Amino acid sequence: MRVLISSVGTRGDVQPAVALALEMRALGHEVRMCVPPNFTGWVTGLGFEAMPVGIEMRAPRAGAQPAAPAVIPDLITDQFDVIGSAAEGCSLIVGGGAHQYAARSIAELLGVPSVIAVYAPASLPSPDLAPPGQPAEHEGPEATLRMWEDTRRSWNERALERLNANRARLGLAPADDVLSHILTSRPWLAADTTLGPAPATPGMQVVQTGAWMLESTDTLAPELEAFLDSGEPPVYLGFGSMPAAEGASRTLIEAARSAGRRVILSQGWADLALADSAPDCILVGDANHRALFPRVAAVVHHGGAGTTTAAALAGVPQVAVPMFGDQFYWGRRIGDLGIGRAVPFAGLSAAALAAALQEALEPQVAARASSIAASITPNGAAAAAQRLVEEHG
Repeated sequence: MRVLISSVGTRGDVQPAVALALEMRALGHEVRMCVPPNFTGWVTGLGFEAMPVGIEMRAPRAGAQPAAPAVIPDLITDQFDVIGSAAEGCSLIVGGGAHQYAARSIAELLGVPSVIAVYAPASLPSPDLAPPGQPAEHEGPEATLRMWEDTRRSWNERALERLNANRARLGLAPADDVLSHILTSRPWLAADTTLGPAPATPGMQVVQTGAWMLESTDTLAPELEAFLDSGEPPVYLGFGSMPAAEGASRTLIEAARSAGRRVILSQGWADLALADSAPDCILVGDANHRALFPRVAAVVHHGGAGTTTAAALAGVPQVAVPMFGDQFYWGRRIGDLGIGRAVPFAGLSAAALAAALQEALEPQVAARASSIAASITPNGAAAAAQRLVEEHG
């Protein structure tokens, strides 16, 4: 069959969709992708047909503010146009992430099935978990459900009118609620059952497949290999596709040094840079996390689903520095599982991060991280691909 896989957002949103695409192709199926314009070159280089959708979700520079919600209606119409064109001849549409405004509608128009997958349990309305973006869970299911009602209202205020305008031009009936329309009554959850178990979701049947992790055979750069071999395991510091305030590099490095550790600093989209030329630090660009993380003492990161899972698979302690979205959820899970700590970015200081690192580097935390690693399923994308074929092939 021919499958259309759509994903919008940063690399953390797109990479799981690519992992699924590779597994679908390995099963003998043709895959077409819709991805943000800054990822089309990567995707076509892997041998897939790719169409640009939305905008480049590059991290804003220090001090810059995120785009205002007013841009969302234009992106909704763009999704309808691009996915509508890309879906021609496809027998299944898969949307990765909750911001898939058009996938279900285009599938409905064409009379083909669609699946929407989210990457964190906190993306699913539940009395158990606060919506994404909440720094802390609130007390009791009633308070949590009220938060979800506020979240639904916000989604509808931003997007319901344009969603229904686009459905109307396709001759489709209006939707009553944006979030329910996107997620459907049977959303898929691409998260590991140990790290992110599915919550209670009244009115929904959740299909949990395991995390969609991209396999990579990329080797580490020779200079990084030499650094790793030259001393005790260092601490990895990086925020991936996230922004960072000016001075964040110095804060991160100072914290690691206070904990008595050498540093691997990932440049990321925030353009983090070394604070000095001391030999205890090395700056790296993109690196294969599956190859690197088992060789470090701890991973300090932004709390993204993919990085959290990669560090957990490596069996090393981690410290999350969540900024927004589901990163707060993953930070809490790291603490709940006893495999590290979380220090919200809003309260980040060298002293706070050093204290969290010291706790994460305690032998009992390392032992717990190693134990948890054995329970994590690394092949969620393969399981998802097989299930898609069984249900829709």
